[in-house]
Amino acid sequence: MPDRPEIVCICGSTRFVDEMRAVNRDLTFAGVIVVAPGEADGPVTDEQKAALDALHLRKIDLADRVLVVNPGGYIGESTSREIAYAHATGKPISFTDPAPAAR
Repeated sequence: MPDRPEIVCICGSTRFVDEMRAVNRDLTFAGVIVVAPGEADGPVTDEQKAALDALHLRKIDLADRVLVVNPGGYIGESTSREIAYAHATGKPISFTDPAPAAR
C-alpha cells in the first residue's frame, strides 16, 4: 500500500466545469487526491488567466498523473498546452473521452 493516495490533476476546458466537478467527486470518493482547475464566478482578466494557467502547471507538477476531461473529444488551446507540459514532464495522461480523429 502506498504511503499516500494517488494525486490526479484534472485538466479541461472551463466549459466543462460540471463534468470536471463530477470527475472530481468520483475520484475523491475513490480515495484519490484531486487537484483541479481554479474556478471563477465570472469573466477573468488576461492577467488573471495567465496567473491561473501558470498555477495549473504547478498543480500538474504535484500530480502523479493527469486526467483530461474532454467530452466529445474537445481539447482547447489551454488544455493542449497543459497536455504538452504534462507530457514533457513525464506525467501519465489519460482522457475521459477519445480524441477526435485527426483531419
